[in-house]
Amino acid sequence: MRFVSTRNSNNIINFSQAITNCVSDDGGLFVPANPENLKPWIYYLDETTSFASMAGSLTSAMINEEFSPIISEAIATRAFPFSPKLKQLDDSFYELDLYTGPTGSHKDFGISYLTACLEYTLLMQDKKATLIGVCNKSLSSSVAYAMRGKKRLKAVLLFEKGAMKGLSERDFIWNGGNIYPVEVDGSLRDCGVLVQKMFADKDLVKKYGLTLVNTMNIGRLLPQTFFYTYAFSRLKGKVFGDIFYALAPGNYSNLVAGLYAWRFSLPVNGFVTECTEQLTVDSSNRCHMIHTDGVFSSRAPSDPSSPSNLERMEEVFLANPGMIKGLVFPHPVSESERVIACKELFSRFGILADAETSGSYAALKKQFSVVGSQDSTVVLVVKDNPALNTDFAKRCCGQVPEIPANIQAVFQPVVPKKTILPNITEVKEVLNEKKKKKKVREQ
Repeated sequence: MRFVSTRNSNNIINFSQAITNCVSDDGGLFVPANPENLKPWIYYLDETTSFASMAGSLTSAMINEEFSPIISEAIATRAFPFSPKLKQLDDSFYELDLYTGPTGSHKDFGISYLTACLEYTLLMQDKKATLIGVCNKSLSSSVAYAMRGKKRLKAVLLFEKGAMKGLSERDFIWNGGNIYPVEVDGSLRDCGVLVQKMFADKDLVKKYGLTLVNTMNIGRLLPQTFFYTYAFSRLKGKVFGDIFYALAPGNYSNLVAGLYAWRFSLPVNGFVTECTEQLTVDSSNRCHMIHTDGVFSSRAPSDPSSPSNLERMEEVFLANPGMIKGLVFPHPVSESERVIACKELFSRFGILADAETSGSYAALKKQFSVVGSQDSTVVLVVKDNPALNTDFAKRCCGQVPEIPANIQAVFQPVVPKKTILPNITEVKEVLNEKKKKKKVREQ
């Protein structure tokens, strides 16, 4: 499978290029150019197939020009010593938990896969690379876990003032690890501006092999298609009607991944989600994308600091407008409906849900006329451990989710060793310092 920019159909590259040079010169995002028909592999999988084995098979099928079956299996095995969990809640309602990784976030899957693919690619090319990330919530913990043992990868993680947390001293570059955490004397937005300036400097990108850890990198997004294949492999022997997924819109990554899985021939009947500013409904109450004029080139270049997959969502919509209107079912959700949904999830199923999951369930209830047929099955996609954000559940249900040890570690503050002003000169000094430290250790 090859990949093409959303803004230039002639800008076609392979997977290795897409994950190492993930910021397109034309300002677009890389998307599958020729979606593979994975039906033979999908129907071969069943509930006895592990997530890692499934990921290895699908990787081999999608990227067969670059990764052999043996290499694909090795990458997936290394990336996924953990697996999603599908739980049956009632006769036709399931929960797909994506928070089963080491840090309790769905990000664990994408980041582990990306770093495993990068490590192999860099080994084959005899190169090194530096991952760049603006850290918010649990991202830093996911990156640190995924980076352990990687010999050709380093990571520079930027934190806004006073927000550095979730890292272990053993992972720091000055302790022999491969993480360089940097506190920026400014806001999260200031961190983002620094990343924009870094990737605008093509010489800097080339010199240090800079690439992104967020879902602008297709290597973060592609493994999220595996979630839906995994769920189907567990459901296909139990259900015989339509299958729908209810999920939070977020930055559109899981929704886009689900639509890619559909393009890869996964049997799926629809995705239910909340309306957003860009994803809404038309006068006929059917899915509508705002500003899908197809003229992406007139926009500003995609922001490398932002994990938004809106442009990928629009690309899918433009390629299949009629099908998408019958496949994606957004619905507006009010705050009171979100609260009611949270309470119902707790009272009926014992689930202490976060605000995003509650919104997905509320949208599902509003779209019952679409998904509520006798033979339909609905899977509620839960991205993160509710312990990562307890305030909403506590406010709605008066209960606080249990906080396991791995989640407690995510919140552990870290005393910064390096604080920089929000300017590109100081970022360059950090990159040079990281390089010098590496040379000293090698001597």
